[in-house]
Amino acid sequence: MKAVQSRLSDILLTALAPISWGTTYAVATEFLPPDHPLLVAALRSLPIGLFLTIGFRKLPQGVWWWRMLVLGGLNIGLFQALLFVAAYRLPGGVAATAGAIQPLLVVLFSWPLLAEKPSRPSVLAAIAGFVGVGLLVLGPNARLDSMGIVAAIAGAAAMGLGTVLVKRWQPPVSLIVFTAWQLMIGGFLLLPIALVTEGPFEALTRTNLWGFIYLGLIGTGLAYALWFRGIRRLKASAAAYLGLLSPVVASLIGYAFLQETFTTIQLVGVAVILTSVLIGQQATSSNA
Repeated sequence: MKAVQSRLSDILLTALAPISWGTTYAVATEFLPPDHPLLVAALRSLPIGLFLTIGFRKLPQGVWWWRMLVLGGLNIGLFQALLFVAAYRLPGGVAATAGAIQPLLVVLFSWPLLAEKPSRPSVLAAIAGFVGVGLLVLGPNARLDSMGIVAAIAGAAAMGLGTVLVKRWQPPVSLIVFTAWQLMIGGFLLLPIALVTEGPFEALTRTNLWGFIYLGLIGTGLAYALWFRGIRRLKASAAAYLGLLSPVVASLIGYAFLQETFTTIQLVGVAVILTSVLIGQQATSSNA
């Protein structure tokens, strides 16, 4: 009984990460400067990562330098860059649908890297989640762009591979230090690219600053700490299914606060997503 309660607690805490990420679109469009997606991505990660790393006075040692370059590059730098390339070249629904392939990729990556052979229910749950996100966010007039589709899928693959490698490489430091390293390195990788391609902000308002504070502390620092905690305590694929909650939250916020509509098909999509998340958790019920 205690083990079941502990696992349920781990699932709920891990789910807070994608729930928080689901607020990013509304925060970015309503509170942050426009037309600087890569710079926003860098500044949501670098300050909090640098602050925590300096505060704890601990840097990677030995093999962990190149491992952190890989993890920070995959989970933060590369993922964020590709995510925003897809967002710029595709409607949000298409980008979200392409990105929803991540749970299936995590299941497949876990086979060779973690020796976790995928079960049929786990694969079916991942496919159902992909379909559910499509029903939720993919409109009938969606514009397809080949480069945007490639970027969205590559971003999902980067985050999926990073998720599995976090599980494979057990860090010798606390969770918060491990999170700080990735945010700092990922932000440093993104910052020069953002400044060259986009340039600095022309001005920052008080509203922009509040948006950055929320996104840095809650939507990035706390969210990634909970995500990496979940990967440590659950199977990587179990955490990945919870990522499907992000587009659900984004759609609900759009409906509640941004005057967006909800159709019957979208409600079916939400039901399919939630069902796939439940099946995914049951299919990966044993702790790694």
